[in-house]
Parts: sequence; structure tokens; C-alpha cells
Amino acid sequence: MLASNHRSRFLRVLMISDVYFPRINGVSTSIETFRADLAAEGIQVRLIAPDYPERHDAPATWRVPSRRVPFDPEDRLMRWRLLNHTAHRLAAEGIDLVHVQTPFAAHYAGMRTARRHHVPVLATYHTHFEEYIAHYLPALPRPLLKAAARRIAVGQCNGLDAVVVPSRAMHETLSGYGVKAPLHVLPTGIPVGNFTSGNGALFRSRHGIAADRPVALFVGRVAHEKSIDFLIEAMAAAVRQRPDLLLIVAGEGPALPALRRQSEHAGLSNSIRFVGYLDRIQELPDCYAAADVFAFASRTETQGLVLLEAMAAGLPVFALAVMGTRDILDVQRGAVIAPDDAVAFGNGLATLVGNRERLDRLSAEGRNYALEWAAPVRARQLARLYRSLVQQAHE
Repeated sequence: MLASNHRSRFLRVLMISDVYFPRINGVSTSIETFRADLAAEGIQVRLIAPDYPERHDAPATWRVPSRRVPFDPEDRLMRWRLLNHTAHRLAAEGIDLVHVQTPFAAHYAGMRTARRHHVPVLATYHTHFEEYIAHYLPALPRPLLKAAARRIAVGQCNGLDAVVVPSRAMHETLSGYGVKAPLHVLPTGIPVGNFTSGNGALFRSRHGIAADRPVALFVGRVAHEKSIDFLIEAMAAAVRQRPDLLLIVAGEGPALPALRRQSEHAGLSNSIRFVGYLDRIQELPDCYAAADVFAFASRTETQGLVLLEAMAAGLPVFALAVMGTRDILDVQRGAVIAPDDAVAFGNGLATLVGNRERLDRLSAEGRNYALEWAAPVRARQLARLYRSLVQQAHE
């Protein structure tokens, strides 16, 4: 349960993260979403993040020189001395709290800065690393990697004043590991208005998709842990029932070459379209508006923000309810929980896109449900948690 405290004074928060835009993932989206609304709650946020080869300007953001991570070319490792120097310099100007967003260099620099300046430190546990790590270090035994991930998580979390988790599933997971630090379930909200005015007809015209062709959509990082290979297997079953069904995969990532090959080998080149990264301001809302159903099969999500984005756009969701997505899907408002079998998933998807009455009902439900996850509400909850931690530190 989140601690509550009235808004009493302006707070200065130093956020530190190993990832941020232009690197596109859930952590970057969460940081941006919360920062946009925390100011209205009297919270000033300064962010430290890596620099990237691609320039990305953001307000109140300090970039630290970084280098490539050998086994993960999308990410960057901040230079340790420069990271600590930047954190100390900003903290010396005055901070009330440190909020760590990732468990790598940012975690250790955040802990060091908080202790040095005698302020509370909390972290958001965005990623279920126990499930992710084997995809990136396949040469090492999976049980060894999982055990190591758990030990690191417990050690890091128990050194914090509080841990934010985006779902009940992650609360249960960390509690099961042996984390004793206070755990607060606080999902990232969504800027609902950003997804309500997409132009689906324009997107279809731009990509040569017939107005009456049924479209399923996946949006997200094109990575192995997202189980897009499962969706391709499901499409092989779906097109036997609906030969005109098209799956659009929107996103970039390391699994893209392998998934293209899988699609071609399955004879699905005309049924699956990889459209790459879409600009979140206009192209992504247009893409949501162009689709008939959102298909999602990831088993490693700590929350699943894209499900809520789809619902906000009025797009019905057909997805596995595993890990963090359960918090969104279990009520089955605007969504249908899909079977965890590729053939059954594909058959269910094909049946759903053919049922316009049900799709319309799910669309209306989803729009209303997404409003309950609006970003300003979640920012208000996070601001209360910040204030409670600062108050406890002063008592």
C-alpha cells in the first residue's frame, strides 16, 4: 500500500537511469510519463542518463559520456567517474531524494549519492531480469543465471528505503526472493489523450493496406523476450481461418532479423508486415487506429503499458495474462485473455477479428478502462510516496 501524505512543499528529486530516449523501451516511457506530471505535484525532477550516438534533447536532463555494452548493442554503460561527478554536482545544488530507475551503474551511483548527501533513495524495479538475462547470455546455464539475478535483486533492493513495482506480480516475485525493503505497487500511467485521435485510414493508405483488410497489431521492442515468434506461429494457424488477416509488427530490436526469417520460412511474408519504429506523436496513434485488434504474447512484462495504450486508442486486446499483464487483463475489460498455445491463440485471434459486434463492445470498454490508468493519477501517488519518504528521513 502506498504511503499517503499531503502536498506540503516543493521537492527536488534526482533521477538516475542507465537508459533513456532515444533508447526506446518501457523504462524510458515510464520516466517521461511521470516527469510530465510530477511538476504539477510540486516535484522538480532532474535526470541523469547516458549519452547516445543519436542526439535526443530533453529538459532537465544531464547526459553522461558512455560506451557500448558488448552483449547488448542497444544499451550504453555510463563512465563511472563522470557519472559520480555529475550526480554529486547536482546533489550539491540541493536534493531531497534520489530515485534510481535501473539496476546497473545508475543503482550504485544513486546509492552512493544518497548516502553521501543524507537523503532517502528508492528505485523502480521495471524489469524481470530473471527471465530476460538468459536471452542475452545464452552460453551460460539458465539456472545459474536465474540464481545470480535473484541474489543481485535482493542485495540491491534491501539497501533501499523503498522499492516501487509496477504490478502485483512483481510484488509477489520480489517478496518471494526475500526482499525486505518496503514494496509499493505503483504502475506507470498513460497519457490517455495522446492515443485517442489517430488517423487509421491515413496509416493504411500510407502502407498500402486495404480499408477492409483485418489487421492485428503488435507494438513494442522487437526482442526475443517479447515472444513475437509465438505470434508468428499463431499467425500460421490464424490465416488458415482468415487468409486476409495481416499482422503488423511495429518496433525495432535485436530479434528483427530472426523474426523476418521465421516469417519467410513459414510462408507468411504477405501476412506479416514489419514497419519499424513509429513516432509516438502521430505515427503510433495512427497505427493503433488502423488496427482491429492488439495481439500480445510476452510472458516477461512487469506491467505491459502498450496494452493500455491500445485500449486508450479504442483497440481491443487479445493477449496472454502472465506476470504484470495480469493486473491489466484479469478484469477482462476491453480485452480477451488468450490461450497460451500458438495454434489456439491463432484460432482465437481469427475468430475475434471476424466478430465486429464484439470488437465494438471491447473498444468502448477499453477506452473507459484506460481512463482509470491516467498518468496524472499515478504521478500524484508517486509524489505522495516521495513526500512520505522525505518526512520519515526528517523524523
